[in-house]
This record gives sequence, C-alpha cells and structure tokens, in this order.
Amino acid sequence: MLVVKVKICGITNYEDAAAAMDMGADLLGFNFYPKSPRFIPPEKAVEIINKLPGFIDIAGVFVNASFEHIREIISQCQLDWVQLHGDESPEFCKEFLSHNVKTMKALRVKDQTDIEKADAFFTDAVLLDAFHPEKYGGTGISFDWNIIGHIGKRVFLAGGINPDNVAAAVELGVYGIDVCSGIEAEPGKKDKRLMKKLFENIRHLRA
Repeated sequence: MLVVKVKICGITNYEDAAAAMDMGADLLGFNFYPKSPRFIPPEKAVEIINKLPGFIDIAGVFVNASFEHIREIISQCQLDWVQLHGDESPEFCKEFLSHNVKTMKALRVKDQTDIEKADAFFTDAVLLDAFHPEKYGGTGISFDWNIIGHIGKRVFLAGGINPDNVAAAVELGVYGIDVCSGIEAEPGKKDKRLMKKLFENIRHLRA
C-alpha cells in the first residue's frame, strides 16, 4: 500500500474545498500570490477555512512574500503548511522553524541539478514542479519524473498531474502529490467530474 498525501491546490470557494475533502484530499492549498489567477484574499480564505473540520491540513502558497506578511496570514488563516513557491533562499525558509507551521519549498525543475538543490533547504518537505520562465506553478506542464531519484526528505510532486497520469505519479512513491490545473474547469474553479475521476483512479493505491 502506498500512503500518499493528496493536496488539492488553488482553492477559491467553499464548494470546491468541501468536495475535495469529501473525495479524500489530505491538504487544501490557498494561493496568496496576488499575480496568480487563483489568488484568494486572506479574508475570503478565512471564511472557507472556518467551515472546514480540523483534520484537513491547510496550506498557504506564497511567492517571494515578506516574512512579516506570511506570518500575519499564518495567524489569520491558521495555516498548517507554508508553501514557498518563489525564489526564497534556504536562510529565509529557516526563519519559520520557530513557528508552529510546516514548511514546503517548491523547486522549479528543468533537470537533475534543480532537484539536487533540495538538499540545501531545511524544510519539512520540498515540492517539485515544472519550470516555466514566467510563471510560479499552476502551468499544467510536467517534467521528466524519471529524474527524481532519491531525496532525503518528504517530496510533493506537482506539475501537470491529472486523472490520466495520477496513478503513475502516486506509484513513484513520493510523500504527496499536488494537483491544481489538471482538475480545473477554469483557473480557481474545480471540475467536480475530473476531481472525482482523479480520486477514483488512485483509490486502489491508497486503500
């Protein structure tokens, strides 16, 4: 049995959050990067989060935000995870060690050398996403998963995961998968049919 965490990212409304949770999501991601098409103001995120049960983990996605800004949203939204999806340094990531929150550093992968950067980050997990020269995630493109190899920490796999390839992603044995655009009707709005198919296609691997 492969006990792989499933993170559904880009949540902007309660209906999608509740559906993802009911279908088996372990983490829900809220994007606090203002330039993202999936951006959600913290005040709106709080309204959704307050309606959710405590067993679901909440992740906040940030891109090159200040430590003070992130700290405010951690408190405001009661985040369990901080996902640093920009060009944050290992030193910056370490600043969260004294806070009651897990950290996840996203690495945009072009080749093996990008994956090797994971060793420099003292975080609870790393997230491997496909490189795009202009966008920080949510692109719907993937990289060559065969180059992942062994990383000495928890790994979330992201980038172009959808119902058709999700089983292959889970079978890699990573700690978790991060799904966003692959189950969307449009940016920030999930397609319930695609989301249902995604979970059905990995149910036999998580049972």
